[in-house]
This record gives sequence, structure tokens and C-alpha cells, in this order.
Amino acid sequence: MQIVVQIALVLAVIVVSLALMRGGSNARHLAIRRILLILFACIAALSIFFPGLLSHVARFFGIGRGTDLVLYGLIVSFLVFMATTYQRFRHMETALTKLSRRIAIDEVNRTASPVAVAAGMSTQPVEGAASGPRPETELGSQASG
Repeated sequence: MQIVVQIALVLAVIVVSLALMRGGSNARHLAIRRILLILFACIAALSIFFPGLLSHVARFFGIGRGTDLVLYGLIVSFLVFMATTYQRFRHMETALTKLSRRIAIDEVNRTASPVAVAAGMSTQPVEGAASGPRPETELGSQASG
């Protein structure tokens, strides 16, 4: 029975490792991630088949039990995951801001009069000029009518 559980755990580690290898950023980061995941899969498989080995490694590092070593490793891994996720989120946020600005500029250029653009005239709306109904005006007239 114990061998069945060990094989199932090893297969689960392999499947998760393969799933995490997919996707990517640049080639260097992808290579580092794949190497670390293969290393993790090997260590996980060894710890499943030889649980006493993990306890010996933990005692070598001055940690009482192998489970404590796994817990510490998971804490460090979680912190690294949080840091990289934060960096990726900030990068996506910056890219989205740049894209939004580019789209806004393109919209202004697309709606500007070709004659005004060719003459070098400003395409900015003149303050106080009527540029169509304002939402406040429409809401106010609907509310009173």
C-alpha cells in the first residue's frame, strides 16, 4: 500500500512540475525556472521514497525534523512567489498605462481635422467651447423633466 501512495505522490509532483514549466518570460528566466523545478521534483521524489533522508538533511542543517525543513522551504518559496508576482503585476500595470495613453493619443489624432493637423493647429478643445452635451446637463434635465 505504501508504494502505491509513493507512486501517486511522485506522479503528482511530476504533473505539477510540468504544468509550472509551461508559460514564460524571457529565455534566461525560463531556463532557471525549469532547472529549479527539475531539482525540486527530484528532491520531492527522493523525500517520498526515502523519508528518513530528509530528516538526515534537516539534522545536518541543524533543524530537528524533515517536516520542519519542508515548512521552511515552503515559506521561502512562498515569499519568492509573492515578490515575483508583485513585480509581474507592476510590469503589467505599467504596460497597461502606456497602452492606454497610446490609445488615447491615437484617438485624438484620428478625430482631429486633417487640415488642422497639417496647419500645425492645436487639436486640444478650447475651454468654454461647446463640445456637445455634458453628462451632468443631461442628468439634470432628465431629473427635472
